Amino acid sequence: MGLTREKLKQQIRSREFLPLYVLHGEETFLRDNAAKTIAKVAFAEGEFRDFNDDQFSLSTPDSITTALAAANQLPMMAARRVVRITNVRVSTSAMKDTLKEDAEDALKAYLANPCPSSIVIFVADELNGTRKLGKLLKSHPAAVEFKDPDHAELLKWAGDVFTRAEVHIAQDALRKLVDLVGSDVRRITTEAEKLATASLPEKRVDRKLVEVHVRSTRELSNFDFADHLVSGRNAEAIAALEKVLNDGEEPIALIGTLGWKFREEVRRSNPSVNSFYANKLAAALERISAADLAIKTSIGGGGPAGSRRQIEMLVCGIASSSEVISKKLKS
Repeated sequence: MGLTREKLKQQIRSREFLPLYVLHGEETFLRDNAAKTIAKVAFAEGEFRDFNDDQFSLSTPDSITTALAAANQLPMMAARRVVRITNVRVSTSAMKDTLKEDAEDALKAYLANPCPSSIVIFVADELNGTRKLGKLLKSHPAAVEFKDPDHAELLKWAGDVFTRAEVHIAQDALRKLVDLVGSDVRRITTEAEKLATASLPEKRVDRKLVEVHVRSTRELSNFDFADHLVSGRNAEAIAALEKVLNDGEEPIALIGTLGWKFREEVRRSNPSVNSFYANKLAAALERISAADLAIKTSIGGGGPAGSRRQIEMLVCGIASSSEVISKKLKS
């Protein structure tokens, strides 16, 4: 069944750690913060943390083998060794995996018999439960899922940021902050810290101060449909696009977001390893460039209706080509 976040907090407070954790879920700020906190609290005062706190990214080939080998080493002048394994991804398609199927035997062996003097923390960006390795990690007894917090949790989290800064925030201002930012804990923390600074020297935050300094998540939500499209979640991408267009977002701005997102994916990926995936990205960027030109030159009809038609055709075209490539990879 895995661990709850509350149970994990209790283990951290009591410093009674398990030899292995799998941290996953959509709330990446709390997930990453948990991994850092475990690594910090695991060492007592006077222990040599620098020699015993290792971090490995699976974006580097063969790093899982190196990480597990490090986990099997005895700690040096400390009671424990901490090994954090980041950028763990088991996706819907093997071409985006960072945890490859050829690591299955080594991973199973370690999960079955983890080193008792080490704390291994898998920090997963994506664990597809229908894939073998994703299911293996997701169903582990020490897996902790970090879901998006509810409204009450967000209010408490933001309120605690102001309390630590010794700044008073009015309740209507606190609610406005959460309404503007949404369920992004990382951004709530950042915005709350900015507001605390902006409130000096009075150290009081009212609704007006929030409205002046905090931007709505509406424009930031434009990235949602781009993330869906890059990740191959085509139905979600089309639904998200429909929503932002109906909310009044300009198609030209959305195309700019798409272009940035796909260029970032090109930079992050390794074309020499995944040629099919590289072709998909290159084809998508060509479509984006063509749609951008079409909107700016009113090809296919000008005005809001023509621009909307272009962005809808663009997203459907990228989604369609993605499905074709996926079928080729499976055949």
